[in-house]
Amino acid sequence: MGIMDKITGRAKQAAGDITGSASTKRQGRDEERKGDAKDDLAKKQDQADSKAEEVSNLERKT
Repeated sequence: MGIMDKITGRAKQAAGDITGSASTKRQGRDEERKGDAKDDLAKKQDQADSKAEEVSNLERKT
């Protein structure tokens, strides 16, 4: 999932704060957002898989 991206992003943001590098800080924010997007995608895929299973079960019953 996106946990590694979030951790890396936070570390880069902290490094950017310490060094005063706006570029590193921006990269960290972008990486953290990428982690959030991956988590959202995984959640939506799980929901879609659940719905597909529900439909499959209903089709077997009819």
